[in-house]
Amino acid sequence: MKRKMTFKQFLFLLPLLIVMAVFSIWPILTSFFYSFFDYRLNDVQKSSLSFSSKFSSRQFHENVSYIKLFLSEDANVALKDSKAAAAFHDVMQHSDTYTKSYSSLKNGNISLVKGQQLLRDTQALQSEVQNLYKKYPNTGYANASSLPKIFAELKKSVSPSNFVGVSNYAKIGQDKRLFNALWHTLFFTLVSVAVEFILGLILALIMNQAVRGIGLIRTGALIPWAIPTAVSALIWSYLYDGSSGIISHIFAKIGLIPSSQTMLLTGSGAMSAAILTDVWKTTPYMALLLLAGLQMIDKGLYESSAIDGASKVQTFFKITLPLLKPSILVAVLFRMLDAFRVYDLIAVLTGGGPGGSTETLSVYAYKTMFSQMNFGYGSVIVMFMFVCVLLIAILFVKALGTNVMYEE
Repeated sequence: MKRKMTFKQFLFLLPLLIVMAVFSIWPILTSFFYSFFDYRLNDVQKSSLSFSSKFSSRQFHENVSYIKLFLSEDANVALKDSKAAAAFHDVMQHSDTYTKSYSSLKNGNISLVKGQQLLRDTQALQSEVQNLYKKYPNTGYANASSLPKIFAELKKSVSPSNFVGVSNYAKIGQDKRLFNALWHTLFFTLVSVAVEFILGLILALIMNQAVRGIGLIRTGALIPWAIPTAVSALIWSYLYDGSSGIISHIFAKIGLIPSSQTMLLTGSGAMSAAILTDVWKTTPYMALLLLAGLQMIDKGLYESSAIDGASKVQTFFKITLPLLKPSILVAVLFRMLDAFRVYDLIAVLTGGGPGGSTETLSVYAYKTMFSQMNFGYGSVIVMFMFVCVLLIAILFVKALGTNVMYEE
């Protein structure tokens, strides 16, 4: 019978819930909110989140006055041509109507619809002026080349809202770079975790043996995992170096690569280098989780199987592996989620190159947000990663059984 949580029990969990809300839930919600804006720190008009447009009355009136002045000057030149004079008169009337329509607007925020309408009317007036000079050319016009610049400044009097709704998400389907990064991420995750699981299981079985010096073996095996990932990547970048790296020279000697110079200069070589570095770094972590599971298995089961005449292979597949299933779930799931979000290893070792061949989703999101300063679409990539990680967790747990931790 399940017992309901009491208020005092809830208070014990409250600090943990607050920490999760601040450091996990809040960043996700913030990224989700940013994804609905064209938020760019390298663009003055889009460097803040705004649902409404901003209007500069001074800039508007200053530029429309120049438009009226320039048109009137060239209209005097066109008086000799009745058709051109009539056309200039019509355009100047339209300009006056345009000015009166928006002259009452004041500095500050205006509605999104009003801002969009102002920009459309400005573009329509500019097109009308351009067609006028194109249809009635005259070498005497002094302002034909200046008016486009005035219109460009006039458009800056309106800073449109950078709220774009779901249009950022619509770009995902056309973003080939995103799907290439997804493929690189999946390939890196599946290969590295598979190799780490096999090597980690072997290492865990060795460390589980009661032999002399096993403490030293366990300590030495955990050293790679204790080294920070960025430091590990830097160390291995020296080992892969084409001129002095011993690993690249060994691989070239045994024929794995055509030349020691190509280890980090080809797509397949760079990806292999990243996977090898990750396997070296995180196999001890996988072994540590599996070792904890091995030590939970009752030793009496092995003694009974030995009495019954079971071989080592039979004991492994009939006793060890089934009882190790909960630990395998935890170890592989944690490593898959961690590998899918890989950033520091790739950033330090290859930078996503060569030619984007090792660019993962995390690296792509970083470049979009901090190199291009496009936090709007960068947040979309982050939300895409969040959905992928969520799906991996759900599918993985469903595949192995949600109650595997409680199986007897």
